[in-house]
Amino acid sequence: MIPFPDRGAAAALGEILRRNRESGVGGTYAVCSAHPAVLESAIHQAIADKSILHVESTSSQVNQFGGYSGLTPQQFAESLRCAAVSAGLAEDRALIGGDHLGPFPWKNEPASAAMEKACDLVESCVLAGYQKIHLDASHACADDSQSGPAESVAAERAAILCRAAEEAFQKLPRGSAPPVYVIGTEVPAPGGESHDSDRPAITTAEDVHRSIEIFQAAFAEKKLTSAWDRVIAIVVQPGVEFGSDAVFGYDPAKTRALSQALASHPGIVFEAHSTDYQSPEALAQLVRDHFAILKVGPWLTFAYREAILSLSAIEHELFRTSSRQLSRVRDALETAMLREPGYWKSYYHGDEAQIRRDLIYGLSDRCRYYWNNPAVQQEVARLLENLDSTIIPLPLISQYLPAEYGAIRAEELAAVPPEMIKHHIRRVLRIYAEACSADLKGERSQ
Repeated sequence: MIPFPDRGAAAALGEILRRNRESGVGGTYAVCSAHPAVLESAIHQAIADKSILHVESTSSQVNQFGGYSGLTPQQFAESLRCAAVSAGLAEDRALIGGDHLGPFPWKNEPASAAMEKACDLVESCVLAGYQKIHLDASHACADDSQSGPAESVAAERAAILCRAAEEAFQKLPRGSAPPVYVIGTEVPAPGGESHDSDRPAITTAEDVHRSIEIFQAAFAEKKLTSAWDRVIAIVVQPGVEFGSDAVFGYDPAKTRALSQALASHPGIVFEAHSTDYQSPEALAQLVRDHFAILKVGPWLTFAYREAILSLSAIEHELFRTSSRQLSRVRDALETAMLREPGYWKSYYHGDEAQIRRDLIYGLSDRCRYYWNNPAVQQEVARLLENLDSTIIPLPLISQYLPAEYGAIRAEELAAVPPEMIKHHIRRVLRIYAEACSADLKGERSQ
């Protein structure tokens, strides 16, 4: 099995993958988000579960230029570790990964320029202490064909990225654990599918065998054999995806041959992306079928938006007859999205009414790119300040946040907005935690 260190989050990940590989029991979910409320919720869920905190940032969220979060890898890693330790989670229980690290953010540039920036990103991630690196050079750059580079070219570029990571690792203090790698990509681009109508094609077993052979050869060509031994997973498409108003559920009968393909590749598991909005049963079955790493992101910021807009409705009920200035979170969010449509334009289609509805409520959750907008942040701060000035009546919580009402009545939750927001996000995280540990409970009871 992969040579993981003997302690900490990386060692725990190694044990999780080993167990899943051998028996299909147990998995891990990776929180792919840079939103502070999501990360705080994930930290507290990891503490409650006594599990590792597995967080990954994408190349668009966090990069050497700040990404849409405004954070560099060093800033992201430091803020996450600081928040984890402050909440009571040991620093070595946090596993930080990079998702879709490659030329995607610079896809409008020639491949040489985009890859240079991608190598700089990988280097900065490793130097910041990222332990798990997804090498993804599959997306078309400006001088590639529109369909993207050939798989052999994508594999060669991935190997170049890996070499940058390995060279960065040599700069770390002696005794640091070397990074582990994930190869491959799912069908849609990072950030989700752009159309709702087509169910994604499931990766075939033959595709898995071919991809691993091509990538292994590319690594060998770059003299990266020791790094290849640390490839822990391959991203494949198990037929799960979501769009603005559609979710394609997991059908295990259609992935049987795909799951069986792993038998030919010791030490490797599957990583499933875009698992957001799957049912608890589907997520648990994915884990049993050796999709040992489940990625979740938009569902978490979708839950954050649900909580914020529900609190906005409560604010309106409480203060609509007062002279207090009410927050206008939704208006600010919509205005920001209309002024800068680049993050959603190719994802939402239809007439104006449908697009405006999808902007705020779409399952693709493209509004997650805009929470950092200063005007939006100002309105969220006003919302929380207004609600902090009063006691929120239980009937209003029951009306707009019924799950949180139940937890408050059970004396499991304080009736204050920050805690209710965190609870609402953790409802999603608990689904993933249960899916990743469901069969472990049965083992422990035997």
